Amino acid sequence: MCGIAGILTTAGTSVDAGALRAMAVALRHRGPDACGIRTDLGAAGGCFPVHAGLAHRRLAIIDLSDNASQPMSNEAGTLWMVCSAAIYNYQHLREQLRQKGHVFKSASDGEVLLHGYEEYGVEILQRLSGMFAFALWDARDKTLFMARDRFGKKPLYYALTPKGLSFASELTALLRNPDIQADLDMRALGRYLLHEYVPAPHSLIRGVCKLPQAHALIWRPDAPPHIFCYWKPSFGGADLSFDEAARMLRACFRQAVERRLVSDAPLGVFLSGGIDSSCVTATMRECMPADQIQSFAVGFQEKSFDESVFARESAAHFGTRHREKIFTAGAMLDILPLVWDFLDEPLADASLLPTRLLSAFAREHVTVVLSGDGGDELFAGYDPFAALWPAELYCALPAPCRSLAEGLVRLLPASTRNMSLDFKLKQFLKGCRYDAKVRLQAWMAAFCPDEQQKLLTPAAAREALAEDPFLPVRRLAEEAALSSQVEAAIHYYINWYLSGDCLTKTDRASMAVSLSVRAPFLDWELAEFVNALAPHMKYHRGVRKRLLRKAFEDVLPATVLQRSKKGFGIPLAAWLKRELRPAMDQAFAPDRLRREGLFNPDFVQRLMGEHAAGKADHRKQLWTLLVFQNWRARVLDKRGADYLSNTSYISA
Repeated sequence: MCGIAGILTTAGTSVDAGALRAMAVALRHRGPDACGIRTDLGAAGGCFPVHAGLAHRRLAIIDLSDNASQPMSNEAGTLWMVCSAAIYNYQHLREQLRQKGHVFKSASDGEVLLHGYEEYGVEILQRLSGMFAFALWDARDKTLFMARDRFGKKPLYYALTPKGLSFASELTALLRNPDIQADLDMRALGRYLLHEYVPAPHSLIRGVCKLPQAHALIWRPDAPPHIFCYWKPSFGGADLSFDEAARMLRACFRQAVERRLVSDAPLGVFLSGGIDSSCVTATMRECMPADQIQSFAVGFQEKSFDESVFARESAAHFGTRHREKIFTAGAMLDILPLVWDFLDEPLADASLLPTRLLSAFAREHVTVVLSGDGGDELFAGYDPFAALWPAELYCALPAPCRSLAEGLVRLLPASTRNMSLDFKLKQFLKGCRYDAKVRLQAWMAAFCPDEQQKLLTPAAAREALAEDPFLPVRRLAEEAALSSQVEAAIHYYINWYLSGDCLTKTDRASMAVSLSVRAPFLDWELAEFVNALAPHMKYHRGVRKRLLRKAFEDVLPATVLQRSKKGFGIPLAAWLKRELRPAMDQAFAPDRLRREGLFNPDFVQRLMGEHAAGKADHRKQLWTLLVFQNWRARVLDKRGADYLSNTSYISA
């Protein structure tokens, strides 16, 4: 994958070449193999002259030659492209375009975007299978066309400026353009506290937007940007037996994996020993010799979080060339400064840390890996799927019964173990305060709106909660109007948690070390097939991923088929009591919080005190605040300005 950036200016102002180069420098980790910058792509003349500049950082994966360098143009030099893309059906598209007379100068997959747009216009989006974020500048009609893939694997930020428009793969790269001011968007802060990430199209910087997944943007100098959605997940319609669906799933999944094995750079697989990564590895084993498959896993000394034994068993079963590392708490904490550096926007998913460690470990040996991302969303693999029906029953109980249950759960001692019983029950009851349309988000939340009222200062709360942070979640659920609880939950996870959290985590952690991660489960044709199936094939009577287990029962080890989901967690609750306490003391110092004016110092101190004393488990809340405070110090405060010009881990 790669990093992209661009600046377009109107009213006769030229592109700031220094700013564009600074944006490219900030994206070096996304593309260490080459840097291409063009600032002379304007369209002069007419009522609305435009100056355009594009920048590209390249991670060479397909066609390692200079022929595939970007920015790339058509033969006439009137259409220019930069992309961060892996187009898995590029060979098929390339042949179609060649038959129509298009001449290719490289063997790269990204070039099909350029000629595909020439041939089909915006309809090229319907023909693409892959992950991508790209920008095409058409000097003939002064049009910028940008798009993201269907699930939002690759990021794209943009902002309208007094001079025109600017875009980049990462927020901190975009802020290298001095025309964009780093001012906090308070409503986006309310959304971050609810989701633990900032959902698209918002960002934490006022005036900066994310292009949502499965959306495209068309910009011309004489009109506001036109943004449209080109794909939405749909559910139901397939009439297949369980056995037929299992057979078809297996065939579809093999095709998805085969597409992602095309690479001119070394390739491997993340193997945790869970069912998703094991299905990927099993299918790779069908497509290539075992001794050519490099599998990677990390483990942890804290046993309730360690999965390395399962990864080892799966690797032995498939015969892969397996590598693993066991990390201590100290080793994981040592990378925290690196995490703060590469995290361009707050993301309070603590599994970002082990994902970063795993990515760095794999990058020592390969450039591309396949992962199991998307399996939990498509096949109902998360714990809350098992809580949907009990929640309906609980909410139907008389109020005195619910009050009694809540009182008993409050008496449970707080545990620091991974997904402990008290943690699950307390989150369950928290979500049950809300109706079914937003209950899943409440279960996932660090701070629901009523909790934000206590956390935020009165002035901050008035701005952050001017609109109910739950409202977009509720609206999307009402638009989908799905009668099945399971399908409604899958719809939620695909539209919110997958893109905003999981794929963002994987992208930032892997691209920080220039590693490209491919997710076969998120092949859009596979996803459409799975979504069309009856919900009971995915979750039924407590069995999660029912169809996936059936489809692969003949090739997966019994231990993989029988084990429950563990998740990629870290001992965060324990660290917040000990190793991370000094960082919290600094970030949450009462004088600092009062000076910043966002968070109520007394409420934050209460959270810290209750957690330290074992009276409550506030890991989600404290980590969410700690991530934000470190991001604020780098990006918004005076130190943030220094960071943007002197980031230590990147160079030209």
